[in-house]
Formats: sequence, C-alpha cells, structure tokens
Amino acid sequence: MIEKLRLTCDRLLSHRQLACCQSHFCIPLHGKDMIIYNSMDLELKPLLLTGHHSEISAMTFSSRSRPLLLCSASLDYIIVWDIEVCQKRSQEGKVAAGKVVGTLLGQVVHLSFCFSDERVAACSGVTVYILSSKRHEVISTLTGHLAPLTSAEFCPWNKDILVTTSEDRTFKVWNLNTETVCYQSFVLSAFPLLSLVFLEENRHLIFGSTDGQVWCFSLPDDHKCQLVTKMDLQKMDRRHQMHQETVSRQAESAEQSAVDKVETSKPVLKMALCSSFTDSTVQKKDSSWLCIGSSDGLYVVNLSTSELLTALYFRDDPKLSITMAGSWSISPGLDNSLLFLVSSLFTPCVVLLELHLCNLGRIGAADEGFSVFPSSPVLLESPLSAELRKKEPNHPKKKGEIKDQPLVFHLNVKSSGYTSAPRRTMFSPKTNLQKNPSSKKAHKNTGLLLRDYPADSTAPVIPHIHLSIANKPVHCLQYSGDGKQILCGLGDSSVLLYKSSLTRSPTVYTAGHDKPVSSVSWSLNRQWWLSAAEDHTLRVWTHGSPEPPIIMGDRKLSKPIRSAQFYYLDKFLLFASGPSLYLYLYNVDTKVDDIKRYQQRSFVKSVRCFTTTSATDITAMSAANDFLSYIVLVCGSDRSIQIFDMNRGTIASELADAHTRAAHCLTQNKGSTFSTQAPDSYNLFLTSAVTDGVKIWDLRTLRCVRRYDSHPNRCHPCGSAFSPCGRFIASGSEDNSAYVYDIRSSSYLHKLQKHSDTVLSVTFNPATPELLTGTLDGKLTLFQSSSGALLSHDTSAAVHSVPNMTG
Repeated sequence: MIEKLRLTCDRLLSHRQLACCQSHFCIPLHGKDMIIYNSMDLELKPLLLTGHHSEISAMTFSSRSRPLLLCSASLDYIIVWDIEVCQKRSQEGKVAAGKVVGTLLGQVVHLSFCFSDERVAACSGVTVYILSSKRHEVISTLTGHLAPLTSAEFCPWNKDILVTTSEDRTFKVWNLNTETVCYQSFVLSAFPLLSLVFLEENRHLIFGSTDGQVWCFSLPDDHKCQLVTKMDLQKMDRRHQMHQETVSRQAESAEQSAVDKVETSKPVLKMALCSSFTDSTVQKKDSSWLCIGSSDGLYVVNLSTSELLTALYFRDDPKLSITMAGSWSISPGLDNSLLFLVSSLFTPCVVLLELHLCNLGRIGAADEGFSVFPSSPVLLESPLSAELRKKEPNHPKKKGEIKDQPLVFHLNVKSSGYTSAPRRTMFSPKTNLQKNPSSKKAHKNTGLLLRDYPADSTAPVIPHIHLSIANKPVHCLQYSGDGKQILCGLGDSSVLLYKSSLTRSPTVYTAGHDKPVSSVSWSLNRQWWLSAAEDHTLRVWTHGSPEPPIIMGDRKLSKPIRSAQFYYLDKFLLFASGPSLYLYLYNVDTKVDDIKRYQQRSFVKSVRCFTTTSATDITAMSAANDFLSYIVLVCGSDRSIQIFDMNRGTIASELADAHTRAAHCLTQNKGSTFSTQAPDSYNLFLTSAVTDGVKIWDLRTLRCVRRYDSHPNRCHPCGSAFSPCGRFIASGSEDNSAYVYDIRSSSYLHKLQKHSDTVLSVTFNPATPELLTGTLDGKLTLFQSSSGALLSHDTSAAVHSVPNMTG
C-alpha cells in the first residue's frame, strides 16, 4: 500500500464514518464543517463546506458520479450536497450550500445512498430512516432491532430491499414498500455486527462482526437467507502466517515470541469487493475477492475458497503514518487500484492509501502445477513399466510322437440323414410370425443405457426408490462403468451387488471380511471388482463366484486399508495402508481344478511401496483408471494433500494444511464413458473433512478454487462425488439430507431431505442422471432427474430376502 496523503486533524476521528469515492474524499473539520479533497489531484485547493451546527457524525458519497452527491449528518441536520454546484459557488466567492433532507433525527452513525441516489438510509439508535435525497421528507421509518443499528445498505438488484445490522448481533431484510421485515436472522455471534456488503453476481450478503467473524448468506427472491459459508479472520490469519513463515524465520521468531508477540482482535470495520488480476496486462475480473479493513491492516479474502490471499499489516510498512485503524472507507480508484481513507485509532490523523490490484494478482499467482494427462512417455525404470510374467507349464516332448488331431472342428456333427424318412413337403415361408415384445423391450432398455449422458439435464433430485438393505452403515457405493450394477460396502463386513434399477434382490458376498468394508472398486472391463476392509485385507472378486480368487493383506499389513482401486487401465492394484501406498501387478485365473481345488491359481506381484512424507498415515486416495494417468492423489493425517508421480516413483508436490482436519474423502472428476467434458475439467478433485466442508482443487495450479460448506458435517465421514457431466457436486450431511451444489456456486442448489439418518455415501450413475445415497442406518435412496423421472415408489416396508454368496 502507498500512502498518498496524511492529514492531521483537530480531534480524534476513530469510529466515525468517513466518505471516499473515486474522485474525492471528505473529512470533518473543527467538528461542524467538512473539507473535501480531490484524490486525483491533491494539489488542488480543497473545498470547504459549512452548514451544520452540531458535530458531524457520519458522511457518505452517492453511488453515481454524475452528479456527485455528498450526504452528511449531525444531531441537527442531515444535508445533501451537490459537489459540482458547491465548487462553482465557491469559485464565484459565494458560500456553498446544501439541501436539508432531515432534521433532529438523533445521533446518526451510518449513511448510505440507494443505487439510483434517490433515497438515503440513516441509522440512528434502533431506527433506520429512509429519506428523500431531493427534498425534506421522511419516506419511511423502520424499527425492529433490539439494540442500536450499525449499518444499513440498499440491495443493488432490488431497490425495494434494505438490509440492516445491529449491536443485537442480528441482521434484518426489509421490504420498503410494505415497511415489514422479510427475514430476520438468528444471533450470529457473541459480538455486534459492524458492516455488510452485497455480492451482486451471486446474490450474496456478507456480514462482519467485532470479533473478526465473516458470514456469507444467499439472498434469493423469496428472501429466505441461507448460510453459505463462515470465516474467522483470526484463524485465517494464523494459518496464512504459518504458510508464509520459513523454517529459519520460525526459529528466529520463537525466541522473540514471548517478548514482542501480541495478539490483537481483528474487527471487520469495512468490507468491499475488488477485482483480481493474474496479469497486469490481461485484466481478469474475479468478484469473489473481498477486501476487509481491520484495526491492524488490510486483508484480502477469496470468498470462493474461504482462504486468506494476503494480509497487509500497518506495522510491516515503516513508511505508513498509521499503526492502528479506527475506521475505513474503501472506493475503487483509477488504473486498477483501490483507495482507502483510514482514520487512526489513537491519534488525530487521517491517511489516504492506494493499492494497485495488479500487485494482488502477483501475490495470488501460483506456480505451474500438474496435469492428470501424461505429457511424456513412460520411463524405462518407471514402476509403470513393470510387467507380469505368467508361468507356463513345461511338459517334455517325446520324439516321434504324433498328437491326436480332430477329424472335425465342431462338437456336434450333423447326421447324413440316411436313416430318416424322405422329405415330402417343400419349404414354405412363415407369414404369420408374431414379434416378441419382451425382446424388443429389452433391446430398447439396452439402448437407453448406451446413449450419451445428457449434458443439459437437471440435477437428479426427485426421489424414485427408497430401499432398506440392512441395519448397518453404508460406507461406500460405486456404479459399474456401464451404470448397470452397483456395489455397496456395509458396516457388517458384507458387500451387496445390485442391479442399477434396485428392484431385484441383490447378491450378498459375506465369505470374506470380518470387519466393516471401507472401499469398493470396479475394474474397467467390469469382469472383476475388489473390496477392502478394516480387517487389513483386500479381496478381488469375480461374477458368480462365492470365493475371491485373490486375497491380499492380513498379516502383511499393520494398519487397515483406507482406500483401494484398480489403476492404469486395470494393469495394477493400488491401495493405501498406514503411511504406505502399495502398487501390485496381478493375474486373475478363474479356472477351477477339481483335484487341486484349494490351490489358488491367481497371484499378485509387488511392484513398489511408496511412503508419504513424514510417514503420515494416508486417510484417502484417488487415481484415474479410465484413462492413462501418472498422478495419484493421497490425503494424510497431517491435513496435507500429496501428489505422487507414479512414472518417476516420487512425491511431486505437497499441499500442507489443506483442511483444518484430516480429509476423509478424496474424489477426482473422472467423468464417464457416456459424457464428454473439457480436458481441463479432469484436473479438478474434491476433498472433504469433518467441520471444514468440501473443497474443490485444481491440479494445474495446486490451489483450492471453491469451498462448499452449507451442509453440516461435524462427526461422521460424509462422502462427496462429481456428476458425470461435471456440473454438479453431491455431498452427504448429518442433518439427514444430501446436498447438491452447482460447481460454479458455493451455495447449495438442492437439499434432498427425508433421509432416515446421516447420509454417508453418495454416487452418480455414469450412464443416466441418477444419484444414489446411503445412510448410517443402512438405507438406499435413488434420485432421478426431472426430465426422466418415473413415479416414486417406496420399498422400505420390507427388507429384501437375498441369497448369500458364502461358499
């Protein structure tokens, strides 16, 4: 930040609303007068305005620049000044005069113009007065708060909506036509609310409190506000400092921390939206960047990710004349800059600061990241180059032996017909052949599954089937690649195999695990599937077989398998246990020898074992199997995300402190064979953590690009998933609902209610717009899109009687 001007005042101006716009700024002089400076040319003589008989308590500029209006308030008057007219009168040697629009309205602490500049809102005590800016008229008087008001702002997209904040720690949404409250919030904090700002692009409301809490609410047309996200400026600043400090600096500051480190509160004095620029030559607007003026400096927050981009402290810049701020006024400046008019908290002075947004763009710029698609061939020494050599039986050949050769090449040989009676009737065509409707229907249904996924379909939110399968948690769900089958891993150590319609009884596999199933995965060719459980084992299954041909783990693994899957087009088995990531080659042989029935013909071969940095336990893992990819993503118990390059066999990068707690779910945007997305979309992945919501990350920049935390998740590991089209995100929650988000907005799109318990698992059908959810009490619910939804029917009255594949 650059200090453009410093003004010494005759009295303290902290906690007083000052006025600043793109071209001018205004401060009180001698208590009752005002002095206006031209911020574009500070050498010009300032304009003096007189007219109040009491000390000025608040002032603000109009929303429009032509004509530029200034509203000032004191105990006696509220006056609106036309700056251009006042300048002309001053140049002519006359006294500049304004228009009195309010009289004796009390101690006004906040003023704001509507976006047409026709009305002015004045906060005095527990009442907000709506005044006309053109004449002396009180349009309406709104009273309803239980404590003094702190701010009031007009809605930019609806001129008849006003939002107020108060020291009673709530906000209200008012309808100015009816002078009634449309929405009244709950008590947000233990401290008063100080400021608010509108985010017009997403129709959001942002509030700030005295203790540094920031809330973002959606403001829909029905005015029923919903909480989108909540941020703590103190915690974000602490995490930001941990990221910025180096190891050497931490060692140096450790000795001084007990002496000179003082923790101060961070009240949200003023907020304003700003535009971010990743390059000084290319302007790229990002309206999700929020500037927060606090007592110790300026904070820039990314609302999409709820992360602090940068913090500019007064104490770190010796060129600044201010160390603690009492009030802020923020306005856009020229040449992609922001202007700040800041009053000192303890000294009678005011400074004008300027910040160029291109500097923020450089701060927010990230290094070049990675891509989920390979950019180079596989190295010769790469673990991915490993091959499995199958053992062939070596039978000794006898010399001169002539092998038996079949005389015919068919198992059945047609008779010559010599013993049959001679044919007496000639061939006649069948003209009364009836069509088989069942075969046509089956062919039609198959065609529906093989068509492209509708890219413009609505989110699947209509309940279609409710199914009770067990009284145990549904820990994991996965559709097969063709969308025809579903795997369900349960807390009772069993795995259910369903048809996608969920109308028939499933096949139950119980001859395997003896602890809850933690992961299930289909192979790309859909011939095999695997399951991993808390019993330290991994099992590969085939269709129709009650026993798995491959069993891995048990005594070889010291910790449970958290995640397992097929990898690299079904070439490898990939699973995580403890701090290790295991890569295995495998061969599945389903042939059965009746004599050597108990001899396992299938086998596996270890390729390599990878270990995370600092040997932290892996809590979640994901890799692409539908296409060739070298990237494997893992989440650690130290709250980090680590990126493995399997081609080189190393850890390519690490993101520290990705969540406030260890992530329990990691999901990549893998799409499906039925849909096509932009290539860059496949570089997105999701992580979920308890109490920290869902974050979406971009592998190319290694940064969080958006956060979704409207769903409550305080205890259980609720999962999340991408839709095949890449437009929606689904997440489980602990309020017996599933939430569907639009990937472009942090506020939820649909809340799927009426679940019987916490929703643990969610998954999308890769072939058709369907969403399947699994709950803590063992219930499945299938949701369909409105375009292809059928009549809902409930089958939860009876638990399916299913055949056990126990062997």
